Amino acid sequence: MAAASDRVFKLLVLPGDGIGPEIVRETLRVVDWTRNAGLRIELSEALAGGASIDATGAPIAEDVVQQALASDAVLFGAVGGPKWDHLPRAQRPEMGILRLRQALDLYANLRPAVCFDELLDASALKPELIRGLDILIVREATAGVYFSLPRANEVAPDGQRRAYDTQAYTEAEIARVCRTAFELARTRQRRVCSVDKA
Repeated sequence: MAAASDRVFKLLVLPGDGIGPEIVRETLRVVDWTRNAGLRIELSEALAGGASIDATGAPIAEDVVQQALASDAVLFGAVGGPKWDHLPRAQRPEMGILRLRQALDLYANLRPAVCFDELLDASALKPELIRGLDILIVREATAGVYFSLPRANEVAPDGQRRAYDTQAYTEAEIARVCRTAFELARTRQRRVCSVDKA
C-alpha cells in the first residue's frame, strides 16, 4: 500500500455562483498550502448551479455528478441568485447541490453554532442566553421536504392559489441520521434534542 504522502487525492472544485467563487478561491489557498507541505492533490474544476445553467441548461451536468463520484472530495461554493429566481423549481441552481447530495449519499448536513465570548456584544441576543453556546445541528439532507412527492403549486377550482409539499421519510433514513447525531453527541456534550418541522 502506498504511503499517505504518495497517494494523490482527487478534489473536484465547484465554485458555483454569487459568493461561491470568492470563498472557493480563498479555500484553495489552504489547499495550496497543504500541497506545498507535501500532500498530493489533483484539482479539477467544473460548473454547478447558475453557472452550469448558463452553460449547459442544467443545474449540474451528469458528467459532473460522475466526476464527483470519482473524486475523493468535492469543494462546493454556493449556488443561486436573482438571475435564476424565475426558473421552475426543477431547473433552479439549488437543484445542482440536491442532485449531488443524492448521488453522494450526503444525508447528514452538519451545522455547528458556537458563540465566542469576544463576539457576545455583536449578537442581537442577550449575552447571558448565548454565553458558551456550542451546538451542532444534524439535519437530514436527502429525503423529506427536499425530495418527497407529491408537491404542487396550483390554482384550485375556486380560483385560489394553493401549494403543498410532502415530507416523507423511511425508517432507514431516520435511523441513519439519528445514528449520526448520537455518534457525534458521544464526542461532545452527550446530549441530543430531536426537532422537526411538524
